[in-house]
Amino acid sequence: MYGCILFGRSRGVAIPEPFEILSTIEAIETIAVAGRIRSIERLSKLHGRGRWRKMNGVAWIRLRNGRVRLAELHWYEAHGIGRIEIKRKSYLE
Repeated sequence: MYGCILFGRSRGVAIPEPFEILSTIEAIETIAVAGRIRSIERLSKLHGRGRWRKMNGVAWIRLRNGRVRLAELHWYEAHGIGRIEIKRKSYLE
């Protein structure tokens, strides 16, 4: 599974930097549900209606330069749609 790191900004647009998730995501917890998610309208337009949840967890990832790091990941998911927009928020080591 692949994700994207928000690497930089150019005129307000995030430039993605890819990474590969090497392990299962552990310590998963829900951060926000439905109306508490700021980008709920965008998610529904792009990916369809569903019971959207913003989640976080911890996994080992491989960066583009080959380095393997333990990282906190954030993503959105909905039943029938799955995990989307996986982002690295911080390194834990």
